[in-house]
Amino acid sequence: MKGYKSWKALKNQLEDLLCERLRGRVTYFLTRYHEVHNSYGRAAILLDKRELARFSWIEMYSQERDMSELYKQTGKYDGKSLEKKWDEGCTYYEMDFLAAALEFIDMRVQDALKSENSIIRIFAVMDKRVGRRTLQSLDEDSFPEWARIFYRLRLEAENMNSEG
Repeated sequence: MKGYKSWKALKNQLEDLLCERLRGRVTYFLTRYHEVHNSYGRAAILLDKRELARFSWIEMYSQERDMSELYKQTGKYDGKSLEKKWDEGCTYYEMDFLAAALEFIDMRVQDALKSENSIIRIFAVMDKRVGRRTLQSLDEDSFPEWARIFYRLRLEAENMNSEG
């Protein structure tokens, strides 16, 4: 994972990319508990100071359990084959969120909208560079259930409904 200078600077970059109507309402949160073994942490996407999505170190254990089960069945550690399951269940932890944020910052928004990573797609859907026609062309069902709220939020911010 690419390094970054400070969470505050990265957070400001991400929030500067929000569309005008979501700026100030949507915020990003990341913390690391440095006194805890392995500096576990938590991340979240908030709307009006209310968490809409949470990415916690606890999910790292769920991912590890899935990897262990896969290894027992196949003799291989292949996280790629589990990514769809994790995406559908929002089984992401704070480092997944951070990695997605860092990847998104360096992507073209058109590529981000097509990403297999739903966190990256969420950043893109709320991005000011995405216009109404592009929003209308997106398929709500292409997002996992937990991520659809962000697509609907952007449509609402643009005074559009899910049907276009």
